[in-house]
Amino acid sequence: MLTERFTRATEYARETHAGQVRKGTSVPYLSHLLGVASLVLDYGGDEDQAIAGLLHDIVEDQGAHHEAIVRQRFGERVARIVMACTDGSHESRAEDVTPEQKRANWQARKTAYLEHLETQPDDVLLVSACDKLHNARAIVRDIRDPSVGAAVFERFTGKRDGTLWYYTSLADLCSLRNTPVAIELAAVVEEMRDMPGGSLSGMIINRGAF
Repeated sequence: MLTERFTRATEYARETHAGQVRKGTSVPYLSHLLGVASLVLDYGGDEDQAIAGLLHDIVEDQGAHHEAIVRQRFGERVARIVMACTDGSHESRAEDVTPEQKRANWQARKTAYLEHLETQPDDVLLVSACDKLHNARAIVRDIRDPSVGAAVFERFTGKRDGTLWYYTSLADLCSLRNTPVAIELAAVVEEMRDMPGGSLSGMIINRGAF
């Protein structure tokens, strides 16, 4: 049963992400946050996890000061999940100036995040996996769109190969941990790889334990 806490979290997300849109689109960013929360509930998550789904990008996109606000308004568990799903604050990302810095720091952040997720409890992994599933479905949808196609990968710092490495690694981790969303995430990532313009093109990245 969802309570008024979920309503308050939805409004907080709407207010905080107002004006933000999905990369390369005019779609309000709130659509992604609502989609993640919906997937969390679909795959057996509780209200705390659904709220964390709504707020999982708030520190990354809107600033580190939101951590204390989340904790005060929605409790320690929600704040713990949100921070565990965060791989860098808005402030730290703003320090990257050149494309080379952005790419190098992206690679370091994503590698560290994958290693971090290995040690996180199941409630965190479910929220993170639902975030990635929602994103992966959007990428596949855009690849199918003749007006976008493989150019969708140009929206991302990791480009095509880095993006595929990251999502494949996440899908592998979820499969190893038997996360409820693992089968669907693996299927969507496989579809992404198999589509025209979706295969790895010789980039070799150490996937570690994945």
